[in-house]
Amino acid sequence: MATVIRSKISNKLSNAATTVTNKSQAKVSGMFARLGFQAATDEEALGFAACDDLDYDHRQGLQMDILKNDEMGGGEGGGEMGGEGTVEGDSHYQRDGTGPPPSASKDGGFCSEFGGPDKPKITAWEAGWNVTNAIQGMFVLGLPYAILHGGYLGLFLIIFAAVVCCYTGKILISCLYEENEDGQLVRVRDSYVDIANACCAPRFPTLGGHVVNVAQIIELVMTCILYVVVSGNLMYNSFPNLPVSQRSWAIIATAALLPCAFLKNLKAVSKFSLLCTLAHFVINILVIAYCLSRARDWAWDKVKFYIDVKKFPISIGIIVFSYTSQIFLPSLEGNMQKPSEFHCMMNWTHIAACILKGLFALVAYLTWADETKEVITDNLPSSIRAIVNIFLVAKALLSYPLPFFAAVEVLEKTFFQDGGRAFFPDCYGGDGRLKSWGLSLRCALVVFTMLMAIYVPHFALLMGLTGSLTGAGLCFLLPSLFHLKLLWRKLLWHQVFFDVAIFVIGGICSISGFIHSVEGLIEAYKYNLPD
Repeated sequence: MATVIRSKISNKLSNAATTVTNKSQAKVSGMFARLGFQAATDEEALGFAACDDLDYDHRQGLQMDILKNDEMGGGEGGGEMGGEGTVEGDSHYQRDGTGPPPSASKDGGFCSEFGGPDKPKITAWEAGWNVTNAIQGMFVLGLPYAILHGGYLGLFLIIFAAVVCCYTGKILISCLYEENEDGQLVRVRDSYVDIANACCAPRFPTLGGHVVNVAQIIELVMTCILYVVVSGNLMYNSFPNLPVSQRSWAIIATAALLPCAFLKNLKAVSKFSLLCTLAHFVINILVIAYCLSRARDWAWDKVKFYIDVKKFPISIGIIVFSYTSQIFLPSLEGNMQKPSEFHCMMNWTHIAACILKGLFALVAYLTWADETKEVITDNLPSSIRAIVNIFLVAKALLSYPLPFFAAVEVLEKTFFQDGGRAFFPDCYGGDGRLKSWGLSLRCALVVFTMLMAIYVPHFALLMGLTGSLTGAGLCFLLPSLFHLKLLWRKLLWHQVFFDVAIFVIGGICSISGFIHSVEGLIEAYKYNLPD
């Protein structure tokens, strides 16, 4: 009897509670309806609950994937970006829906070369070595020529460009990350192209990627052209008594580069990269040692604050081009064991580059003063010039395949391998072999670099033009613009000021350098000035 009475009382209480709840819900719904809101129906509530369950399951799956990746990565730093509340690996999750998954990233294939999810991660020292190779390469040879037209201001620009390029490299990487609902930084983009597309979404979701791809292609192809130009220049000045012109040496160098058209990957070339870099450092030491041996004759009075207004903007392009590495940074940071060490790596690599470049440019200019040539090794005595230049030519020829292969991958992915959006049919067969017409296009690109080197054989002017056109864009303008666009609400006032200042200064330097470089090329071509 007591059980029956207890059950009746509980039923009445539950019915009364249900009635009160329904009335209160009706009052709340009526109030929201009067305010202009619409209450959710039972079907909608069930749909929301189902979405919450799916979202919970999705996040649980993501967490399990991250744990599995951490276990496979083997311990410390494997799945961390580092710092507080920072997670890496959730590259598919993104709040605004923009940005393709990693497999759809189309940045010219750099990710496939530098590594992927199945490839071993690199340490901060290895990443720093790659950045050092990019900013301490062959084009340091043109820096004394920049001091010739800029004096002490040229030295200041070497320091200023190092600081700015280090800063823009960091903010470019920050654009790869966003905060999730838990306040953790998540890598939602994989490349420079992904960042550009996210900035132009949703109206023009692919416009930014196309702009970056065009800038990358121009810079990579111009780099190839500069390698051919410098090879012809060095060989001509090494053997001036031979009846072979600089253009003929450029043709000979291009003949040696034709096998690049058959490249499928860079494994064969990468074996020589360390030797090439070491050889380049040895050459720099030899040049500095020779300059130090003539320290008594240094022309300190020639280094002034006066600048050549017409040629100094070209020097700006030369200096900026010698620091360009932003194209490689997203894929490089994504393949570091500890991405939290990226900022520290950028600091010491650019500090070292600034010191070495400044000393090299100043010491070389003090030695030859107004006689400084576009490629500083041409000033060396004939007894050692030939040996040094031959090593430099070997380095240039072995460095050519990297930008060439990268340019080919960007072109192939954009025009031939973009699924249904490709402009032309795939240049690879079903068995993965390169078709004959695809090979012809690669050969045509090699020949194009030769023709440009033959008809525009001016190393400093080409370097200044490239630095002003694409170097300033990729290193100064676009990173600061993307940083403002994607992280505007989170930036402090001084960060906004830095970004705006870099964009304005970079734009002025880019426009002035481009105009004066073009004028210099027209003048050199018109009056047949010496190469």
